[in-house]
Amino acid sequence: MRVTFLFSGICHLILRWEALGWFLFFAGNVAAAFGSAYYHLKQDDDRLTWDRLPVSKYYFLSAIFPSAMMISASSLLSILAIERVDERAGLYCLISLLSLLLVSSACERVLDDMRLWVIMSFVPCIAIPAMLFLFPPKYTHSRFWFLATGFYLLARFEGLADRKVYSVNRYFISGHSLEHLCFAVVTLILTVMLSFRNIKIARYPD
Repeated sequence: MRVTFLFSGICHLILRWEALGWFLFFAGNVAAAFGSAYYHLKQDDDRLTWDRLPVSKYYFLSAIFPSAMMISASSLLSILAIERVDERAGLYCLISLLSLLLVSSACERVLDDMRLWVIMSFVPCIAIPAMLFLFPPKYTHSRFWFLATGFYLLARFEGLADRKVYSVNRYFISGHSLEHLCFAVVTLILTVMLSFRNIKIARYPD
């Protein structure tokens, strides 16, 4: 079943569960923007919860709801699975990833154990490029996926090498700041892709 997906003037026919994935992706980005801005105005441990979790100001809820940015990344992986593998497989992927994010968030806040959260943060970095190369696209303009993935991986690298990047550019801009900018570029690229793409029709020789 296909439904019409509307976002900022974008109107295309896409799979029903794919529309849910895109909604979670954009919603996660908007939530992360507000939460991160609030944290950076006054950086402390309490506001860090808002940076990773722009959902609630109540401490105990931070053990229940996962990071908005992680939701966005997991949604992208699920969208790719829906588009290039199967709609049901993509839905199972989305449910599984969101469930694991809930568990990882609870482990981080309740048990002070970030190992599962770190593993989950790197799963899209490996799985998304792999799926782009292993499975054929269902839509046109698939090159935008490669471009967006490049900026996504660059953002992750800049976040990990925050201080090194900051020193290399003579303390002009930190790696963490560049990470935010690259994530914004990823969202812009994928929005442009959605505005131009169509269902890809295979052409066979006469």
